[in-house]
Amino acid sequence: MKNLTLKIHGQVQGVNFRFGVKQKADELGLVGWVRNDKGGCVSVVVEGEEDKLDELKEYCNEGPRLSMVEDMKEKGFFIKRLSFNKFEIKY
Repeated sequence: MKNLTLKIHGQVQGVNFRFGVKQKADELGLVGWVRNDKGGCVSVVVEGEEDKLDELKEYCNEGPRLSMVEDMKEKGFFIKRLSFNKFEIKY
């Protein structure tokens, strides 16, 4: 298991971005969370198999239909196990 932190910038709030990320993470069997941050960006902390994390990164780089991702910052893969048991949207 590895984990990954993403910060996604652009038109990513108010366009169902968090819900799309949750749906994709659930589909891939990943655990962690997604939330809107101040300044209009979205943060994702996720844990799972590296190939599944790569798939989620691809999704986040595109986002749902109404979003427009301008930049995505990544904090690499870590082997440290986090304590998530599901993927959730933080409010």
